[in-house]
Amino acid sequence: MASIDNTANTATLGHFGQLVSSGVAAIAAWNDARLTRNALSQLSDRELTDIGLSRDDIFSIR
Repeated sequence: MASIDNTANTATLGHFGQLVSSGVAAIAAWNDARLTRNALSQLSDRELTDIGLSRDDIFSIR
């Protein structure tokens, strides 16, 4: 009876899956930061001061 060794293929697909997962997570984090910056940019200087931020702080959000 013949057998097939799939361990190399499984390991390769596992690393590829981790790469894709990391890429998707990075894009999601970037989009969350973008949405946060956009929302904070809509606030007035007074509202930003009330929550302890300044306009300059908005640009440092990553």
